[in-house]
Amino acid sequence: MKNYLEPVPRKRRVNALATLLLSLAATPAFAQASSPAAADPAAGAGDAAAPAPQAADAAAPAPTGFWERANLLGNMGGLRDVLGDHGITLSLQETSEYLYNTSGGTHRGGAYQGLTQFGFNVDTGKAVGLPGGTFNVSALQIHGTNLTQRYLQTLQTATGIEANSTTRLWELWYQQSLLDGKVDVKVGQQSVDQEFMVSQNAATFMNATFGWPVLPSTDLPAGGPAYPLSSLGVRLRVKPSDAWTAMVGVFDGNPAGRSDGDAQVLNAHGTNFNLRSGAFVIGEVQYALNAPPADPKSPQPAGLPGTYKLGFWYQSQHANDPRYGTDGLSLADPASNGIAATHRGNYGFYAVADQMVWRPSANSPRSVNVFARVMGAPGDRNIVDFAANAGVTLKAPFKGRDNDVAGIAVGYAKIGSHARGLDGDTGVYTTPGYPVRRAETVVEATYQYQVAPWWQLQADLQHFFRPGGGTPNPNAAGARIGDETVVGVRTTITF
Repeated sequence: MKNYLEPVPRKRRVNALATLLLSLAATPAFAQASSPAAADPAAGAGDAAAPAPQAADAAAPAPTGFWERANLLGNMGGLRDVLGDHGITLSLQETSEYLYNTSGGTHRGGAYQGLTQFGFNVDTGKAVGLPGGTFNVSALQIHGTNLTQRYLQTLQTATGIEANSTTRLWELWYQQSLLDGKVDVKVGQQSVDQEFMVSQNAATFMNATFGWPVLPSTDLPAGGPAYPLSSLGVRLRVKPSDAWTAMVGVFDGNPAGRSDGDAQVLNAHGTNFNLRSGAFVIGEVQYALNAPPADPKSPQPAGLPGTYKLGFWYQSQHANDPRYGTDGLSLADPASNGIAATHRGNYGFYAVADQMVWRPSANSPRSVNVFARVMGAPGDRNIVDFAANAGVTLKAPFKGRDNDVAGIAVGYAKIGSHARGLDGDTGVYTTPGYPVRRAETVVEATYQYQVAPWWQLQADLQHFFRPGGGTPNPNAAGARIGDETVVGVRTTITF
């Protein structure tokens, strides 16, 4: 049975989307309290002192009214307090969305995608008297149909929750804090997109490239240890001051265990605890500008907050050359032996910036925030050798809408030199007129409407230029897949 929604007539879709956008901007909120967690699982929390402008100020004491409390189920008859007294925190969040490709692509059509996230967290100080320890386990129940695979064929996946339908273990780790919190070590099954390459402001957007970026997700085996996959490893974090943080992690190099099939099928339930696929090493240095001091009694910085990061990654497994075989001939040449040449290891570098650029006053909920990320990798062994994304968000865009966020962003992925060369060779040797891929660009506009602290609605519009960098259209020989326009809506409920 197909697990997706049937498309509705185009006129009804356009009218419904317009009505939704107008109602989101005009309707007053039931409450203006703290926002729920980001729907995109790739929106991690690894910043030294992230500005996190989308998060509302915490309220004390916690409100208990239906439209004011942080969770739909509230305190669950006192159960949350009882568990909290023993250091236990349970979390449950459901994200559901429907996206529709209105033009271009391989076909027009829509798809429903859903994600249920479950978390179990234990503060070992409260639970067993071991100060500074945290045990965490999380699971995912993914349901629905992948719009990108079915209709788009883009490099930059239309939604950050898109994945094969399954129930899987996500993370399973223990973290120990040392030296009064200046050092902590995390060991176990981890998803690195929760701490590395993270942009807090980019997390507003639905396209996956604004979470775990397109370059590592395309170039690393199985897309790297990132949603919906994870790898065994260890991560060390050092925080010598309020402003500076350094992190380094070493993980198994392939979360699927091998590369001879669909990674999400090979590791269908997240239980392949593998240490036989080389090593993936990633490191990052973070600087928090105008970071609030750890001691709340200390003077607060007057300037606007920002976070800046530099990082690298290295993959120890051999990487296949996209263009040449072991005999030195192009893989498109009929005389080639068809066995790709290999390169020793793979690597990349990246930079991330999040900055608040305007706020009327220190206690105002309204602010303008920008982000940018750039990264590169060798073109002789990677499909994508350069990627960048940037955007701007406006928090509290309307009076009385303190926790709403509007934003616009752009993502860019450049095809590697050897992959482009193979396309050209294909046109010469076997398929005259074969399109040469260059680069793909996506522009996204979005609006997050905070119905209640536990309920968020999001309207979204994306346009893709040269999908896949100019991928051949399987329905039209010699032509590229046409530019695409995708509309969608997402709802996120925190239980």
